[in-house]
Amino acid sequence: MIWNEELEFTMFSSAHFVAIIGLVLLIVLLFVFRNKPTIEEGKMKTVERFFAITLLALDILYYVWLYQTDRWNWSHSLPLELCSISLIAAILLLWTDNKHLYEFVFYAGIGGAIQAIATPVLDMGYPHFRFFHFFYTHVGIIITALYFTWYKGYRPTFKGIVKTMIVLNVLLPIIFIMNIVVDGNYMFLQRKPDNGSLLDYLGPYPWYIVTLELVSFLMFFILWILFRNKTEDSL
Repeated sequence: MIWNEELEFTMFSSAHFVAIIGLVLLIVLLFVFRNKPTIEEGKMKTVERFFAITLLALDILYYVWLYQTDRWNWSHSLPLELCSISLIAAILLLWTDNKHLYEFVFYAGIGGAIQAIATPVLDMGYPHFRFFHFFYTHVGIIITALYFTWYKGYRPTFKGIVKTMIVLNVLLPIIFIMNIVVDGNYMFLQRKPDNGSLLDYLGPYPWYIVTLELVSFLMFFILWILFRNKTEDSL
């Protein structure tokens, strides 16, 4: 059943809402138990790395599925979407505790994954493997960022916003060129997604890319305001 190619995804269906509610419940639980560690630090690192392995394994299985079903194509199967890049960063963060990776996962990861979960660009619905892969990995990005914030004491900084915006703007021309080379639409730099998204409200092509930069900065700024260390000068 999980490989049934006829299982189409419907936005705002009951399965979609269950996935959104599941994310909200996980965030609430993570927040409620943030000051109640129940596992020793050394063992917690093992849990973190195990979670990283599950994210990596499921993503590898996704690419295997693409190949075995003749869906793999240079134009849309490379890990060049923002959430694909954020997922790699989240896996490395769980493994290394690198603070530079944390700020990218916190800003770009949360910002991108929330938008993706709200308006998924997804062709397979519940209970197809792709449905579980999509939501598990996107939820995993958000949970990783919040876990490092609430449990490990990491805090986003305003400088982190600047660094994340610089990284994204370095990636944009590279991915734009790749889109031309492989006739792709990674990061939606060539056109908007067909099934509707936030980009529909940001103007026509190519102006929505500029507007998205402003929206991204505003979203990152709001995240910083909400989660910054208020006892220190985070600037």
